[in-house]
Amino acid sequence: MIRGRFAPSPTGDLHVGNIRTALAAWASATMSGGDFVIRWEDLDRHNSSDRHAESQLRDLTAVGIESAETPLVQSERFAVYHAIIDDLTAQGLTYECFCSRKDIREAAAAPHGGVVRYPGTCRTEAGRERVRRGSDRPAALRLRGGEMSETFTDRLHGEVRGVVDDIVLRRNDGIPSYNIAVVVDDAAQGITEVVRGDDLLDATASQVHLQKLLGYTTPTYAHVPLVVGEDGERLAKRHGAVTLADLAAQGVSADEVRGLLWESLGQHGNTWDWSAVPRSPFVWR
Repeated sequence: MIRGRFAPSPTGDLHVGNIRTALAAWASATMSGGDFVIRWEDLDRHNSSDRHAESQLRDLTAVGIESAETPLVQSERFAVYHAIIDDLTAQGLTYECFCSRKDIREAAAAPHGGVVRYPGTCRTEAGRERVRRGSDRPAALRLRGGEMSETFTDRLHGEVRGVVDDIVLRRNDGIPSYNIAVVVDDAAQGITEVVRGDDLLDATASQVHLQKLLGYTTPTYAHVPLVVGEDGERLAKRHGAVTLADLAAQGVSADEVRGLLWESLGQHGNTWDWSAVPRSPFVWR
């Protein structure tokens, strides 16, 4: 039985791209007789709020998406993440990193574009000391990835082989990272299928590696193409009416939005078919 989830960050209103991904995750799980849950990934303590979570839940309910149980809240689980990070550290699988984002961009910039990966500057003691001498930044904690790779199966992309990055487990402000929280919580909630935007496809190999280190079962993945504006860029408020509230003000109902998004996913009727989901971004006009 499929157990799926949608895990937004409650930092603002959902846009139609978020809702489209949620709709795919909900339909794949529930229309096959499985379960679906919502989780609040509120690690951004500055911008997350209960008000945003309530607004997002209302929007999801308006298009027919409901959680089978009370949403899990990541900010209430920091002790769980820290304990797991400390265990990985005790095994010698982590290292301190003093690099800033600017340091990483400059050292790892891909000459022909593409994903910027951590260049391994602080992986060695000499590298750490060199960066630390020129910085008063507190250290983040990274998982030792090295040059290895992991293979996983994606419902839309087939077999994917990706590079394992030295992902951050604990940020330099002491807050657990998305990468550790998402892996731990998917396992804790018994998630068997992860449906999310394809902007996270490149992060998956590192998360699969972490799952294996922790003895977790790797779920099935489905990375859905994003919704973009007419300029081809990721959907944002600059593209106009992109939230349910924006569209309601123009006389477009939640049911109409759901119908449009359902069709944009290649679906018809009350069944779900992954083979019909388009492999290219959906342009919001």
